[in-house]
Amino acid sequence: MNGEPRLLSEPRGGIPDVIDTLAGFQRLCEDFSDASGPVAADAERASGFRYGHEDWLVQFKRDGAGIALVDPIAIHEQGGLWSSFNGAVGDATWILHDALQDLPGFADVGMRPQALFDTEIAARLLGMHRFGLTAVTERYLGITLAKEHSAADWSYRPLPRDWRNYAALDVELLIELERLMREDLRAQGKIEWAREEFAYALDRGMSPRKPHPVPWMRISHITVLNHDPQGQAVAKALWTERDALARSYDIAPTLLLSDAAIIEAARRKPHNAREFREIRSLNERVRIRTGGEQDKMFERYAPIQRRVKPSMWKGVIQRALDEAPDEWPTMPAGDNDARGNAPRSMRLWSSHHPERFRRLQNVRKVIAQVSQDTHTPSDMLLKPQSVRNLCWTDDPQKRDVEGFLADQGAREWQIRLLAASVSRVIM
Repeated sequence: MNGEPRLLSEPRGGIPDVIDTLAGFQRLCEDFSDASGPVAADAERASGFRYGHEDWLVQFKRDGAGIALVDPIAIHEQGGLWSSFNGAVGDATWILHDALQDLPGFADVGMRPQALFDTEIAARLLGMHRFGLTAVTERYLGITLAKEHSAADWSYRPLPRDWRNYAALDVELLIELERLMREDLRAQGKIEWAREEFAYALDRGMSPRKPHPVPWMRISHITVLNHDPQGQAVAKALWTERDALARSYDIAPTLLLSDAAIIEAARRKPHNAREFREIRSLNERVRIRTGGEQDKMFERYAPIQRRVKPSMWKGVIQRALDEAPDEWPTMPAGDNDARGNAPRSMRLWSSHHPERFRRLQNVRKVIAQVSQDTHTPSDMLLKPQSVRNLCWTDDPQKRDVEGFLADQGAREWQIRLLAASVSRVIM
């Protein structure tokens, strides 16, 4: 599209109310059953406010039925079943943007899409450098969306009109985008690639979530404690207590204690009351200031925050410091990460494994050339971690590249495109 994009401030059919009754849900199913074509879908969560990641609002649009906003929590509490909606839309394609963000929540409540078109995946396959929803709508439709409430507390009720407007706009243009992007995928000879990617994303998104093997290691900047096992013990103890409290109060863990506070406590290891008081982040309620409407949302959780006293963190730290060395947490062994992947550090590759590093550079050159030839981002051709895993061996001659890539989750189109060339350069 040429020229400045025009602003779409509201859905063309108006801003719908939230469906939160069984009667309203039944009418929705009937309307979508009578309609035709693909189903645009999206969801909103309360990440950063609530403990869980469940959907607090889901949005749909279908030609002939318009836009629907649904409160899945209310529908569940009243005994509503999403099998009714699944039956209403049948095998229609569901259109989502960045589907892996929303499909797990859909699966949790019982939605079962039979086919997927992901406009973000399509944008990346088409070589777009900016592939957020707003960027894609500007590129294809010459429209920019009014997007102001992405980080809102979607568990708040009743939802303000502006929030409902924001949510409705997320699905307003997806059906039009799908038609245009599908044409471009065909024109570039990538429609089969896209179908494989969509099927892979759908299967992955609807599969049970795999827990992190060492969940407390998700603390931001935990690697600063790599050579401090007692500090790791403190960090693990604080994370574990924070997680239990957050779960019981249904509040985001970082609203009780920040990751930065955990790391500071683990590094400084306060042994007495004076040293503990010197760590301000352990003694003050977590306050998040954004300068916008979010500040009021965070303040709604202040009563819960005040229930967790600094003395609780002090006790946790003291118990961790009293542990014997054989009680400290053990870290994953070897150079690989907790999931058995090859290391990311190029310094480690180049200094300790120069042959593997040379092999990695050669494979990257091959992928970069294919990327240039096909106008496809290299990380869409093959995940960087899969590339590292492929090259992390001392006996590449025995490597079945096609089989290895398949085991790593590569799709058939990726294997067909890369396996032969990669096989030649890893020998």
